[in-house]
Order: sequence, then C-alpha cells, then structure tokens
Amino acid sequence: MNKHGHLADFLQARRGQLRPEDVGLQTYGERRRVPGLRREELAMLAGISAPYYTRLEQGQSRNASPEVLDAIAGALRLDESERAHLHALARAPKRGGSAARPRPERITPATSALLAAFESTPAIVIGRRSDVLAWNRQGHGLFAGHLDPDSPGDPGRRPNMTRLVFLDAHTRDLYADWPAKAGAVVGNLRLTAGRYPDDPLLAGLIGELTMRSPEFSAMWADHRILPCDVADYEMRHPLVGTLTVTQQTLQSPQGNGPVLVVATADPGSPSATALTLLAHVTAPREANQPREATQPRHDADIRDT
Repeated sequence: MNKHGHLADFLQARRGQLRPEDVGLQTYGERRRVPGLRREELAMLAGISAPYYTRLEQGQSRNASPEVLDAIAGALRLDESERAHLHALARAPKRGGSAARPRPERITPATSALLAAFESTPAIVIGRRSDVLAWNRQGHGLFAGHLDPDSPGDPGRRPNMTRLVFLDAHTRDLYADWPAKAGAVVGNLRLTAGRYPDDPLLAGLIGELTMRSPEFSAMWADHRILPCDVADYEMRHPLVGTLTVTQQTLQSPQGNGPVLVVATADPGSPSATALTLLAHVTAPREANQPREATQPRHDADIRDT
C-alpha cells in the first residue's frame, strides 16, 4: 500500500488497466508516459473535475458522495463486487493509531451444529483471514489430508488456506488450474482487506505472502476483486484421483463472520463416486473393520477357547 491508502492504490491500479481505446478515446498516435488512462481522462469520463479526482486518488479527500463513487465506478467499468469494494474503501476511516490485536476467532455452537449436519459432505469453516477454524472429517480429507486433523482447534497451529494455496506444495498440486484458484483466493482476500483495513493480523498475512510468494505479490498488485461464492474446480487428489467439485461459500446475511465452505459433486457422476470413496478411505479405522470382527463372542465360543 502506498502512503495515500487503499483507496488510492485501487483507483490507480484500475485506471492503469484501462486503455484509451477501451473507453472510446482517440489518442491519434501520441506517445503516453504512463500506462492506462490519465487522471484527467478518467475524470472526464466520470463527469467530475480533474483536480477533485486527483485529490481523491491522492487521499486528500474523504467525502466523496455515493453518486460520485458510482460515476467513477462506471468510468472504470467496475462490476458490482468491485463497485461495492470501492464504496467500502471510501468509507474506511483514517487510521488514528495502532489497532488492537484481534482476539482469536471461534465458531459458535450454531456453526458447529451446521458443520455436523454436513457429515457426508466435505465442509470447512473459514475465518476472516482465511484461517481454518474447523472442518469435518471429509473436509479435512479433501482439502488438507496431509495436515494434523486437530490443528484447527489450536489458534496457534491453525492452517491458513491462503498460505496453503501459495506456499504448500500439496495444496498447489491439488488444483489442476492452480492460477484460477489462486486468483480467486487473492480476489476474495482483497474484499476482506477493504472491509477490515485496520486488522493487523490481516495486514501481516498480506505482507508475509507478498515477501514469500512472487505470484501472490503480482496478483495482489493487480487489485482484482473476486468473491468466492460458487466455483467449480478440478482437483487431483492423491487418494481418489481426479474429480470436479463445486465449492460453495455460505455466510451470514451480514457477511461479517466465519463462512462455511462445502464441496459437492453432480449426483451419479464419477466425481460423486470419488467423494464417496474418499469418505470410506478417511473413515475411522474401526468403522472399516468387518462387521463380525467387532461383534462380541457368544458364551459357547468363550468356553471353547
């Protein structure tokens, strides 16, 4: 983030991604010193003055009306998610000092009950910063079977899905189209950063990944917004082979708490069969024992021994 803040970063990045020809402006072959649109061109398209837009992009004005923001969003050709993100950035208060360290996130009894209801479907609970707060047996087996199944219960050892996607070889190999998954993760993290600009743990995660992963750094600088509501992914699982699952994110209407991510497959498809097989191979060992081996012996059998 530059010295002017998240809003300035976003406006500059998205302005730089628009070419004059994309918005019907003639350049007449002139040489341009900067990529994308100039500030005065963007201001003209939005119907606002160039000095005002410059102050907004430089963080010198924090009172843009919703109408002005919508005009800028239209000029930048933002979709609905990106438009909402722009409004969230504009509403974010200026930092007045160091933010308090957030408490570890926890799931509510209601969320625990909901997770238990998905007994036959892979499901995980993800916190604000993409930490895994809980998972059911199949969710662990599908997304991170190489990790300790009890790790989400300890805030100090919780897996983080963004770290896993970018820094963990197993998770990287799990997705046939890894760039698509990585882009979705970064795009969703962008939305979260816009809602919680003063979260020090979130800022620390972003800083760590920027330093450790050139791919994350490049994607983060792109300022793409992508809500991960529903998406299909082809996965190459080490136990059950290739399968395609639909990952759906379920969250509260307020959108401010942990989310439940479930993975399903088309009924009757080979992928559904693979999920059934995964449920079998990840079941507790005693559940896989032959039925007669777990039954008590009759008295006659005891006397014969």
